[in-house]
Amino acid sequence: MTRNGKWMMALGIMVLLLGAGYVRAQAPVPPATDTVAPDIPGVVAGGTKVQVIKEGFQGTEGPIGMPDGSLIFTETTANRITRMDASGNTSTFLDNANGPNGLAFDPQGRLYAVQTVKMQVAIIYPHGSEKVLTENYEGTVYARPNDLTVDQKGGVYFSDAGLNFDQNPPPPAMPLATYYINPAGKTIRVDDSITRPNGVLLSRDERTLYVNDTNGEYLVAFDVQDDGTLRNKRNFAKYEGVLRTPQRVTSGGDGLAIDSEGRIYACTRIGIQVFSPQGQHLGTIPLSRPPQNMAFAGSDKKTLYVVGRGAAYKIQMSSQGFLGRAK
Repeated sequence: MTRNGKWMMALGIMVLLLGAGYVRAQAPVPPATDTVAPDIPGVVAGGTKVQVIKEGFQGTEGPIGMPDGSLIFTETTANRITRMDASGNTSTFLDNANGPNGLAFDPQGRLYAVQTVKMQVAIIYPHGSEKVLTENYEGTVYARPNDLTVDQKGGVYFSDAGLNFDQNPPPPAMPLATYYINPAGKTIRVDDSITRPNGVLLSRDERTLYVNDTNGEYLVAFDVQDDGTLRNKRNFAKYEGVLRTPQRVTSGGDGLAIDSEGRIYACTRIGIQVFSPQGQHLGTIPLSRPPQNMAFAGSDKKTLYVVGRGAAYKIQMSSQGFLGRAK
């Protein structure tokens, strides 16, 4: 066969694969660029730069502040946790970390992670404290754990969001849901009514659990009971910029953060949407790429670090992150 014939055969095979859905053409991702925040009283001054720190990371998720003022976040597809100092210098904090995604600290300073190579929730740091908390629910493996938050009693709420729609996921073996691992180690399914539960976060007093619905138009809230179960599901806040297609509703709702005044910050497809403690939309901070997760960090917790789509950003805030937990 001639070289031209071989080339035409290869092209034909590629076309067949594309038609079958085995290969997906990827549009070039434009460079991450600085943007400017609007004025949101008490939150951020108008004109504040949303500064790109660095891009080229592999699967940015799970940022959380460290006691020394630095930040760690996950590079899920690179299978590691990366540390970033105040100057933007990066180093490896943990390698071979089983595809970590969301991160949280407990009151004892142990680092928890949802992990996605082997689907599980585990304590992963410091060395010697490692422990798998759950790797299945009643014998069925999770679809893909996504985010988590740890309460003062040592209980863990986590979401099982499944794979992205563009990853052609198989039907999950069980509903996408939110779970609670109680302090005794028992895993309880506390809600399976949200279309695609993603970011999870406790209020300052830990009486309310917020859950982000990636494929819904509301940030959802629940009342937390003494045993960790949930009741009184309600639409806490309505997102702006929701995309509606015949197939689905998409807010892009992802990671969450809370400040010292109880305001809720939510990553969405149009940027970081900020809500009052009563659910009123206060404003949206735009980014050049849709954000995936964020955390207040730094010595005074007045820098909001944001990660998403391979890039990391920082914003100097008027507000201060909640001091009662790492996140």
